[in-house]
Amino acid sequence: MIAQAEQLLQRGSSVTSSLLPAIFAIFSQWGLTGAQQMTLLGLTNEKTLYNWKSQPEKAKLTRDLLERASYILGIYKSLEILLPDQALADQWLATPNDNPLFNGTAPLDRLLAGQVVDLAVVRNFLDAERGGW
Repeated sequence: MIAQAEQLLQRGSSVTSSLLPAIFAIFSQWGLTGAQQMTLLGLTNEKTLYNWKSQPEKAKLTRDLLERASYILGIYKSLEILLPDQALADQWLATPNDNPLFNGTAPLDRLLAGQVVDLAVVRNFLDAERGGW
């Protein structure tokens, strides 16, 4: 994984010009607000979010961004596999979940804690549900 990340970092704008639009399309399907998108991407500046949306090729590709994007793509893929009905897949994150991992809250609440590890926890949970462990 480290070697792959290094290769992606070297490719820079050619990766971000396709990666970020895919991430923003997922965010749109999930019905996320700008503030929620910023949290998931680890951003603190709203202007950066809108610059990335309008000019993704100019976004600075970092290990943090790659890691976050990887988890988001993995969560999306797992939901598509587990819940083939697009509407159910898109709603799952916002639906309260009685699994002890979520403690009756929506998985999105866990994601919005803002740490990369929160993305990893949800991704790992979904992978386990798919039998991918």
